[in-house]
Amino acid sequence: MELRHLEAVCRIAEAGSLGRAAALLGVSQPGLSAQLRRIERVTGGELFARSRHGVEPTPLGEFVLSRARRVLGEMDALAAGARDAAPHPTLRLGSVMLVLTDRLFGRLERELPGHEVEVGIEHSAATLTRMLGAGQYDAILYGEVADHEVPLPDGVASRTLIPKEPACVRLSAAHPLAGRDQIHLADLAEETWLTIVEDDDGGPEAMTEACREAGFTPKLRYRIADRKMRWDLIAAGRAVSLSQPTSPHAEGTVLRPLAGDPITGRIRLAWNRAALSEHRARLLYRAAGHAYLDSVPHNTFYRSWWNSRPELHPNLD
Repeated sequence: MELRHLEAVCRIAEAGSLGRAAALLGVSQPGLSAQLRRIERVTGGELFARSRHGVEPTPLGEFVLSRARRVLGEMDALAAGARDAAPHPTLRLGSVMLVLTDRLFGRLERELPGHEVEVGIEHSAATLTRMLGAGQYDAILYGEVADHEVPLPDGVASRTLIPKEPACVRLSAAHPLAGRDQIHLADLAEETWLTIVEDDDGGPEAMTEACREAGFTPKLRYRIADRKMRWDLIAAGRAVSLSQPTSPHAEGTVLRPLAGDPITGRIRLAWNRAALSEHRARLLYRAAGHAYLDSVPHNTFYRSWWNSRPELHPNLD
């Protein structure tokens, strides 16, 4: 049994389904199912009980999981310890696919001149926090929707970058509603919705609740991580999707605000206090704040919304 097998078992347990675990691991579901069967042959029995609701660890699975997490934790500690012993450690930043990430690299070069920076993109806030706690990232940027709070590991400090931003809807430029200045959520009741692969930021719960208050249950069909593929599906009129208001223009699509801001989110920065000094954390915060502000002018509606709410603006002094 190899470390990748232990990682697969842990991801399946965390995700609660083979499909979601396969997406997180970047493999096909049939491939992960075949890998799980091979692991179960080595361990001598089923590790997960399957049902229509997903998978649950069996007693044997719980035993393997406990040992797997211990082994993976030791490997994470080994990597973190070796990195800390280096004379000039690189700043390692993890992020979910936030719009500001596209503009962050240039800002990091300005705020941290001469520093080597590694930026990793993950599809899960839970994965980011686990890797931060294990020392694989020094800092992470992530989002939270509505009242959801992402649990952070011990030894971590955090700061809110953007306390509130309204969700917009992206739809085909040929959609009958595309010409409106804003769209009521209830007018999207018959639409097919698309979302990203991972959804542990409170987004699904907030969306379901907002749609319920608007009188319908959203029909979710697609879960796609690749941004361009999402936009191509929307441009073809096959789905609509929630989107950050700072999202850039995508050919064949339009971005429209939702009337009344029924769904809002925020962006946060967290860092490992043992790996990142307060001074470097402030510089990172400032770089991320400027990267966000660079994206505000993309959306005429949002520029007006943002400028009228100075209390939400990050303090970058």
